[in-house]
Amino acid sequence: MDENPGLSDQYRTSSPWPVFVAFGFVISEVGILFGLFPVAVGGLLMFCGSLAGLVHEAGYASTPWRMLAALAVVFLAAGGALATTDVAATRGYAILVAAGILLVGAVVGELVVDSGPTPV
Repeated sequence: MDENPGLSDQYRTSSPWPVFVAFGFVISEVGILFGLFPVAVGGLLMFCGSLAGLVHEAGYASTPWRMLAALAVVFLAAGGALATTDVAATRGYAILVAAGILLVGAVVGELVVDSGPTPV
């Protein structure tokens, strides 16, 4: 009997990121639906952070910080467009706040987090 049924010998475990990507998206929409602004922003942060972690773990990016910065720029554009409309203003403001936090997190992460051992 195999210890990890359904998984190949190359990959011993599955990635937890897809669950958090979906959960973050749902939390952000629930926050918008019920008018809970901090919940909506937190869900967007979970969504983007998990998406950046997923891309990094898959090997498409060397660090997650640039992916976070790219998502922040996309969210700034989308949030600005939605904030100018009367129908989706609350959603736009939530996206703009999340984009600002993501941008700050990406810059701090790129500058502070150690990318590996320093050469001697």
